Amino acid sequence: MSLNPPDTTAGLTGKIESREMRIGIIGMGYVGLPLALQFSKERFAITGFDIDTQKVETLNRGESYIIRIPGAEVQGALKNGFTATADYSRISEMDVVIICVPTPLNDCREPDLSFVTGTVTAMAPYVREGQLIILESTTYPGTTEEIVVPLLEQGNPAQLRVGRDAGSRGFFVAFSPEREDPGNDTVERRDIPKIIGACGPVALTLASAVYATIFNRTIPVSTPATAEMTKLLENIYRCVNIALVNELKQLCMLMGIDIWEVIEAAKTKPFGFQAFYPGPGLGGHCIPIDPFYLSWRAKQFEFPVHFIELAGEINSAMPQFVVDHVSQALEQRGKGLQEARVLILGLSYKRDIDDLRESPSLTVIDLLQKRGAHVEYNDPFFASVGAGRKYSLNMTSTPLEKIAEFDCVVIVTDHSQYDYPSIVKQAQLVVDTRNATKGITADNLVRC
Repeated sequence: MSLNPPDTTAGLTGKIESREMRIGIIGMGYVGLPLALQFSKERFAITGFDIDTQKVETLNRGESYIIRIPGAEVQGALKNGFTATADYSRISEMDVVIICVPTPLNDCREPDLSFVTGTVTAMAPYVREGQLIILESTTYPGTTEEIVVPLLEQGNPAQLRVGRDAGSRGFFVAFSPEREDPGNDTVERRDIPKIIGACGPVALTLASAVYATIFNRTIPVSTPATAEMTKLLENIYRCVNIALVNELKQLCMLMGIDIWEVIEAAKTKPFGFQAFYPGPGLGGHCIPIDPFYLSWRAKQFEFPVHFIELAGEINSAMPQFVVDHVSQALEQRGKGLQEARVLILGLSYKRDIDDLRESPSLTVIDLLQKRGAHVEYNDPFFASVGAGRKYSLNMTSTPLEKIAEFDCVVIVTDHSQYDYPSIVKQAQLVVDTRNATKGITADNLVRC
């Protein structure tokens, strides 16, 4: 059953056509679980690996812990042979292993690859000849060949090496960055082109064949580092442009100009302009993090990336900008921020999703609390929130019926479930960071 070179390509093709290819996906989070379900819909028997035993148990019961993924999808996958496990020894049963684990920043805003290195070290003893290993986690150029490959080779008791050419007898390695956009219902996942870079032509052929079963188009590139840089470019492009409109927003406020009206007018140009929008800060796993991954890597080449670092700094400063305006708005009404009751609307990092990763709401809450405010939140996707990697809220969602009791309501995430005219009517003061109250005029409404 192994993908044994030199007939690896033909063997895998046969397994794809017969749906006998066994795929293991490590990391059952916002990237790994949707990917597992996508392969399962093509009738592949998928094994999901995760060190979180609670996630494993939940999935094996046919339940989901991600709101945008209904339990029925997990149940359908179970019928197609999907199973979840925390047992890494089962890696040896897989033909293909795809790694989808987090790559956050540490407290010094440097790459934290501990999830990747920990995963690769744990799986290395069970890697076998002919397997295809694919990393999907966003990272800096060089990670796949400089970190993942050596760890797999050093940790393999059979002393297998990465196979790079036809006839190679070892395992194969590729990098294919995830392109998830939670909450986006306008683009089908299979219509998102799949970038693939690999350690040699055999691995590239194998990875392309695997992904072609669930994506309508695969985009092969010359090396893993090229694919790694492609992912960073995509997100840094967004980061830089969002930083631009965030800075312009602050200038427009001083000049008495509505930045939202400016953007709407500018985007009527049919060429040379793409609309980006300001906000309270960046969230999600990629856009707030990727600029710092690249700037850290660039330092190793003694190349300063001033432009990219500045964009990251502007976006990182936006939560403080919001808090300052909340303070100013309260002071204008004779109320100090210290001891003020503030209600945050929306915890997730963007509209209509249940994802707290790098959410600016968490930073806004932390900054408000440090300045003495009594802070509560409301979010239709989070009845309660405890502790995470960067926060420890231990709070429950406050009912909207209590809005009038707060000195200030801050719209940080503009969920579509909110009735904004009603919120403005009930609240003593509203600070809107998302232009969610567009078209509403009220004395108690401040936009920032």
